[in-house]
Amino acid sequence: MASTSASRTHGATARIRTATATLYEDNQSLISDIRRAVGAMKEIAVDLERDNQFERVKELENAVIELLGTHEDCSHFSSTIQSVGEKYQPGPELTDFDQLFKNEVAMLKANSSSDPQNHPLMRQFREAVWNVHHAGEPMPGEEQEDIVMTSNQCNILNVTCPLSGKPITELQHPVRSVVCKHVYDKGSIMHYLRSRNTRCPVAACPKVLQADKVVCDPLLLVEIDELRAMKEQTVMTDVIEDFTELDEE
Repeated sequence: MASTSASRTHGATARIRTATATLYEDNQSLISDIRRAVGAMKEIAVDLERDNQFERVKELENAVIELLGTHEDCSHFSSTIQSVGEKYQPGPELTDFDQLFKNEVAMLKANSSSDPQNHPLMRQFREAVWNVHHAGEPMPGEEQEDIVMTSNQCNILNVTCPLSGKPITELQHPVRSVVCKHVYDKGSIMHYLRSRNTRCPVAACPKVLQADKVVCDPLLLVEIDELRAMKEQTVMTDVIEDFTELDEE
């Protein structure tokens, strides 16, 4: 009898983990769509700024702020899904999952100090617009060092694959560890794991890898595109600064 009860408990836990894994992936896809939308809105805002359509740029900025608020809500929900999937254990009473999720999200929001106005994507939007007419100049109220530090914020932990040595932005098949969040070239990391290596190849990372936990998650390609765009923007700013210095000479 006890073994039957334990088996049912294990079965219920496994089903919940499978369901939360699917829900998490769907929610991450939504987050990636939001980030793509913000990127597209940034490009449109830059074009409008070039045409001196400042009121429309401001409208887009307000829309981005609202969208990033939704982005934060989705991020909290993703964290909640992961937490429920990892910790859930069935009890004697039926679980009210709706209330469970609401409580978890409320707790995350209460402990979060994030503000869409200060989101890195918002900063990148404003900087791209500012650079249309003021490339190389600090934004109002900021020093140059602040711009560089904020502009380089990114969710990609390593900029090169530790195995192939290629820049992450040049990988044809990038994958990321679910455990430590480091990014690798797919062919290189799978060969590494097949060779009975299990520790993450990034120096000083102690995490143990599994082949089924190294994946191309929905956000990875979006974040790589963002990293690539940041690098291109930095290069453009440097070129403009060089020309400005030549003019001054």
